[in-house]
Amino acid sequence: MTVENQDNILHQRTDCILYHAHPAGTDKYGAGWIGGNAPAFFDNRSDLIHQGNSRYRFYLSLIHPFRPGNMISIFIPDSYEDYLDNNMYPDCSIQVIEHPAAIESIHTTFAHPHLIKHTISRGKQSKDEESNDQPFLIKVGGHPRLIQQEDYYAAKLKEDSFSFLFQIDEEGYPETLLHEEGSYPFGFGALYIYAKIKALEIEHPVAGFWQFS
Repeated sequence: MTVENQDNILHQRTDCILYHAHPAGTDKYGAGWIGGNAPAFFDNRSDLIHQGNSRYRFYLSLIHPFRPGNMISIFIPDSYEDYLDNNMYPDCSIQVIEHPAAIESIHTTFAHPHLIKHTISRGKQSKDEESNDQPFLIKVGGHPRLIQQEDYYAAKLKEDSFSFLFQIDEEGYPETLLHEEGSYPFGFGALYIYAKIKALEIEHPVAGFWQFS
């Protein structure tokens, strides 16, 4: 990723990177995975994930698009009511953790019961305006494609100098991702990840908010 491309994606926001999901095993050179087991980095680290009485499930891991030696992993509360009631920064209960890249664990400690593991494809750079008319699992950079346009979702994030980093959109789920009796974790919605984005650094990725129609 060149400095110019990063500038177009995160600062000028004329471009973005789009990712899709495929059944596990079809792309061994993917950019991460959704569903399945958490990265082995989290083995014996339950205390890092679980908070108080809240228990968490693994959602996905993405190789950091601008720092390939790292991954960004997302965990969601086991209780839907927990993250439904806490759906917006600074109180969003969804956990976003940047960590050294790791393979998938053999342990099912954090596995989500509704998700069947799929590989996340390598990202492809696209013009941001063209992404509005196509499905995707993940969109990095450009402008967020919002389900609800209310300004209050991002107000506190902007106040604290956070900018949009990427979103995960359930419209981009393949039909094979959910177990037959499973439900969409975000109600057929989208999760928006923000970070402190500087000229040459991207720091403190957080769950900004999530929305559903």
